[in-house]
Amino acid sequence: MKLSARNKLTGTVASIDKGAVNSTVQINLGGDTVVTAMITNASVADLGLEVGKTAHAIVKASDVIVGAD
Repeated sequence: MKLSARNKLTGTVASIDKGAVNSTVQINLGGDTVVTAMITNASVADLGLEVGKTAHAIVKASDVIVGAD
């Protein structure tokens, strides 16, 4: 798999919480580090995602916005 994104984080699918249209997928990167992504249920099926399977969180963004009170 070749990508232009430089931030590829590899881990293990820790959980998949399916909704009506989208699923919340958590990927454990090791230790207490978890990345959470919301993707369509169709994408979960197309990728064959299952708990315990290796997956990649690929981040391609020009900005990350953080806020606090």
